[in-house]
Amino acid sequence: MSNHVYLGYIGDSTPACTSFMDPESAENIFNDALVLLGEDSSSESDNALLSFGPLNVTVAPKEGKAITLLADHLFSPALLLAERIERGLIPLSGYSVIELGSGTALPSLLASTLPDPPALVVVTDYPDDIILGNLKSNVDSNAGAVTSGCAVRCEGYEWGQDASHLLKSLAPQGPLPLPGGYDAVILSDLLHFDRSHGALLDSISMLLARRPTSRVFVAAGIYTRTDVCTAFLHQAEKRGLLWIDSGAGENGREVDEEWRGTLPIHGVDWDQLGVRKGMCRWWVGRWSDKHL
Repeated sequence: MSNHVYLGYIGDSTPACTSFMDPESAENIFNDALVLLGEDSSSESDNALLSFGPLNVTVAPKEGKAITLLADHLFSPALLLAERIERGLIPLSGYSVIELGSGTALPSLLASTLPDPPALVVVTDYPDDIILGNLKSNVDSNAGAVTSGCAVRCEGYEWGQDASHLLKSLAPQGPLPLPGGYDAVILSDLLHFDRSHGALLDSISMLLARRPTSRVFVAAGIYTRTDVCTAFLHQAEKRGLLWIDSGAGENGREVDEEWRGTLPIHGVDWDQLGVRKGMCRWWVGRWSDKHL
């Protein structure tokens, strides 16, 4: 069985349970994305492997909610974020970092291997045995690549629900008088679940620390309609977030289609990495002064 993994354009993510996609809808979205590349997924293998620098990650098996929540694929926004993290364009040194709807958790796990890593990385996904089993396997199998001084944890979490168990992970990371919350929240390809925007923003409100340096990093594939992305950004602004950086193209699209990472990557066509990177949008947000 081939170890090739198709890195398409549908989310490396999962929504809250109120926004499950039925299998037919998920498959239709996936097929639409394949059209953008003129490819098909007939050669894709279950639980396929991707090597990215020191990491080896797998996608969830094609079973149950892993299919309906699109957790059985790794997609381009995760690659974009990973490249930006590798290049130091997403500064996370010494931070507490949490990723929602992590899927494979490629961006967060890569951050944990940097020479100057975050102090804490928490990867989360919908509390399903198959989805979380794969995520935990990725964390465990890459533990040897994590830089000393960085703690990595895996937790089940449904967007919009009580996040107290996630906040408890922060207790050893710094002085308790600091406002609670994480220094960075990562959202890789979650915006297409538009009915979950409110739940996502509830989670950000609970998890992102009310500090001037706290950041939320968001990436989406261009298959996610512009109006859907804009709706999320506007809702976030109403919650007190300011968007301070984005892709230089229209509606936050990445305009640099050259892959500038230097880490070795196996399981995907290297020549396609720049193309896939250019099929993404991204934004960086922080709390407005009024909402600190």
